[in-house]
Amino acid sequence: MDVMLLAGTRPEAVKLAPLVVALEGRDGVRPVLVHSGQHQGMVEQALVPFGLGVDAWLDVPARVSGTQAELVGGLLPALDAQLRSLMPAAVVVQGDTTTGLAGALAAFWLGIPVVHLEAGLRTNDLAAPFPEEGTRQMVARIAALHLAPTEAAAKALRAEGIPEEKIVLTGNTVVDAVLAITARDLPAHDPALALLEMEIAEAGERLVLVTSHRRESWGEPLNQTLSAVRRIVETHPDVQVLFPVHPNPAVRAQVTATLGGVERVTITEPLEYPDLVRALRLASLVLTDSGGIQEEAPTFGTPVLVLREVTERAEAVDAGCAWLVGTDPAKITGTAARLLAGSLCPAATPNPYGDGHAAEKATIAIERLLGVKTTLEQAHS
Repeated sequence: MDVMLLAGTRPEAVKLAPLVVALEGRDGVRPVLVHSGQHQGMVEQALVPFGLGVDAWLDVPARVSGTQAELVGGLLPALDAQLRSLMPAAVVVQGDTTTGLAGALAAFWLGIPVVHLEAGLRTNDLAAPFPEEGTRQMVARIAALHLAPTEAAAKALRAEGIPEEKIVLTGNTVVDAVLAITARDLPAHDPALALLEMEIAEAGERLVLVTSHRRESWGEPLNQTLSAVRRIVETHPDVQVLFPVHPNPAVRAQVTATLGGVERVTITEPLEYPDLVRALRLASLVLTDSGGIQEEAPTFGTPVLVLREVTERAEAVDAGCAWLVGTDPAKITGTAARLLAGSLCPAATPNPYGDGHAAEKATIAIERLLGVKTTLEQAHS
């Protein structure tokens, strides 16, 4: 049976990749990875380290306005055509993207079961994060199978009335992805990262990784974060900052205006995924508003300051791996100072988001949804 997996952004591709690999190793199902075209080039780039490629691309008109309405309006007819042509046994959508929402709708309208990977994340505030919180709640209403990354996510789904038999606790496939890339131990591809890694090793310095890309962080919140980063560099002579910047021109201009030319601050293009994993391994501290990095950094015991007022990934905070600091400069610099001084230490606990077997558990759940007997079940039948 064909199982269509839909990706449109790099995070979707990274989290779907381990599931594609796991499905490829099964006899009863065949994964078909479809690119929605939401982020051209980035999905393909993210798949390369896993030895994967895109099986099909949607024929979506070029975007003019860049609005969510325009994107959905282009995606739905293209998805409908692709689904009618392939008629997969199920469609897997990941997380809370516009691609995921459109894919779930198109599949639901054709009576094709929707599998929601990374289901159940909630802040219960439709304004934060926006529009992601609304998107994942809408997908949950029509999904046939909810693959929950944590017990808290599964609990949230139960509280919304999702039947227990439709919820499977798998862990997060991003942990599978991080471990797979780490095992390869690839050298840095980005020249700036390679040079920085060498300088840090020679001088005995420490790396602080900073990322900020969420739409609600743009403008004044980002200004506050940047001032805090500058203060951290000024007060810690042994710290080097690496800041891969979002491609949005306004964000890049904002970051460059405040940190460009500042000693011991390196600004780069967005890192390829193996380089990002390498930076997370090297870092002594991470400042981020990224959901994925909140899940990835605990694999290496790297403490995270979450540059958001609320997070739907509270497990790392609860486990003592991350601290919710928002964009208040005093809170950022104060917490960073304690972590860098060693007076505040991350808990020495396993990654709360999984053990690296999420894709295997998700594959078994999909097979059961489709009535496909596993090798073990076949042997006993």
